[in-house]
Amino acid sequence: MPQPYLPTRFGVFLAPYHRPDRDPALQLRRDLDLVAALDRLGYEEVWAGEHHSAGYEIIASPELFLAAAAERTSRIMLGTGVNSLPFHQPLILADRICQLDQQSRGRAVLGVGPGQLPSDAFMTGVDPRRSRAMMSESLDAIVRLLRGETVTTATDWFTLEEARLQLGPYRGRELEVAVASAVSPTGAVLSGRHGISMLSLAAADPTGFATLDTNWAAHERACAESGHLPDRTGWRLVTPVHLAETREAALKQAEFGAPDLVAYIEALGGSRLEGCATPAGAVERWTAEGLPTFGRAVIGTAEDAVERIAELAEKTGGFGTFLILQLDIAEPAAALRSLEIFAERVVPRLTGTAEARRASLDWAARNSERFVGALRQATWEAVARKGEVR
Repeated sequence: MPQPYLPTRFGVFLAPYHRPDRDPALQLRRDLDLVAALDRLGYEEVWAGEHHSAGYEIIASPELFLAAAAERTSRIMLGTGVNSLPFHQPLILADRICQLDQQSRGRAVLGVGPGQLPSDAFMTGVDPRRSRAMMSESLDAIVRLLRGETVTTATDWFTLEEARLQLGPYRGRELEVAVASAVSPTGAVLSGRHGISMLSLAAADPTGFATLDTNWAAHERACAESGHLPDRTGWRLVTPVHLAETREAALKQAEFGAPDLVAYIEALGGSRLEGCATPAGAVERWTAEGLPTFGRAVIGTAEDAVERIAELAEKTGGFGTFLILQLDIAEPAAALRSLEIFAERVVPRLTGTAEARRASLDWAARNSERFVGALRQATWEAVARKGEVR
């Protein structure tokens, strides 16, 4: 049986989650600075979400945020993570994404989903029971528009009459679209139906983890039924990660942000979480059984991150991109250092880029006696010749 392959691309998923008693302008500015740092560190992707309520997730327009990020970066791909399709007229959203793709010169990725927060749906009059069907209707139109088609269609919530994009993606490229997938197979089926990518947002959640392989199987079946080839390189998995030099240091640093995330979960759920009365208790629960919404976090060392990603690869059979769910787990300096550790120590282990250097060192070590002996012999001969060059 072939071994599952490990991801070769890495990025950050930025909802973001910021405590509501701080200055939002400074929080957004820090997020933009973070994207610039990710670009310098070699991360391939950054994703920004869309939310309109509950105070913590403060990016309302991922395209607006990513357009500003594009001006501060040169290579990192910019994904909307995700646009809530029931809140948008499909032509208008597709047009905005194409503008982002033009402004960033081909670095936009469109992530789509039904919308996570029921409070967002309530304020806009969207029935949460209809959100997945609305997403499907919108996605069908958007995919066709992005592929250059002229679309005429009508649903009970939007109409398109000979709709076409006046810009299109940058230089005629095929703009990548990724569908959010959590526990249910809805996203997996839709992505397979259209032959597009899949974004597994609940990979860290025990229930979400358990359905990763079955959701991929549903994706493959939908691909086969629609005449598309499934492509694991387009599959992205999301997990919260915080790293430090030692596991003890990482766990202590996480006590900074874990209580705020617990407070957010408790406010939305209307009940207290067991075992989270203290910062240390919240961190312990987060790394053991996990927290609602955020799943089980990797809080430890580079080796812990490698081990978890290998587990994900084993469960899925292989996927293309690993995304760090970036939360305010630690203070900003420690959070940035975590991302540096991941880039410096985790990525080379997973991609094999350090293997040639290790092999070179091993070869030199195995032959050190021969090499050092030759060097000593050359030195003795030079001394015997009293510096005469021959």
